[in-house]
Amino acid sequence: MHAQPGVEVRPDAPEEPADRRDQRLLPASTFRSRRSALSDAQRQTWERLWPELGLSVGVPAAEGAEPALDTTAWFGRQAPLVLEIGCGSGTSTLAMAQDEPDIDVIAVEIYKRGLAQLLCAIDRAGVGNIRLIRGNAVDVLQRLIAPETLSGVRVFFPDPWPKARHHKRRFLQPGTIGLIADRLLPGGVLHVATDHPGYAEHIGEVGDAEPRLRRVEPGDGLPVSVVRPTTKYETKAHEAGSAVTEFIWLRHE
Repeated sequence: MHAQPGVEVRPDAPEEPADRRDQRLLPASTFRSRRSALSDAQRQTWERLWPELGLSVGVPAAEGAEPALDTTAWFGRQAPLVLEIGCGSGTSTLAMAQDEPDIDVIAVEIYKRGLAQLLCAIDRAGVGNIRLIRGNAVDVLQRLIAPETLSGVRVFFPDPWPKARHHKRRFLQPGTIGLIADRLLPGGVLHVATDHPGYAEHIGEVGDAEPRLRRVEPGDGLPVSVVRPTTKYETKAHEAGSAVTEFIWLRHE
């Protein structure tokens, strides 16, 4: 699938929600500017595979001008769909997609190098059930994901923005939790992990306050796996004495 004409990535572009009435409920820009050149191998893989497996989203479109993703056409099949927000270099994305070949995964990330690393890993492993979007997750949820279409949403180790004056930039706020709940199918799962205790408390409060979600424990009956691999980042967090808190919410039937 190709990026749509006139749509480009602009990491410094401000959020412009489609429904301005909800703008105050959505977080401010939730990413930090990073520039990192791709290696020659990453660049070659990007040029070869991105037109098929990737989509870039950045400039807000006019209302009604952009249809929701046709995931059946993009993946070439109908299957349960999971959205992973902030996939980084894609360690968890790849491992969980390999464990669940009957589930399609869309990984969202703003940083090109992380997506390039995941693209190279997908190529090496020959995995066919992952697609990638470069852009802001709020834009993706609002513009490309139709209501009640996702079997799962994963948000692993989002930036905690630890300074109090930056808390408004945290991705998981009442507005985004509500947006995620709207995009989940009844019975769909929101799975969140963080190693920041203050952010964990905040996440628990806003997730539990969303009336369409109820907290559940890992176990049978969930439509997607909630078993994560332990990443290098998480190992470092454990070594530093940071506990990882996980949340699983189920959207009401």
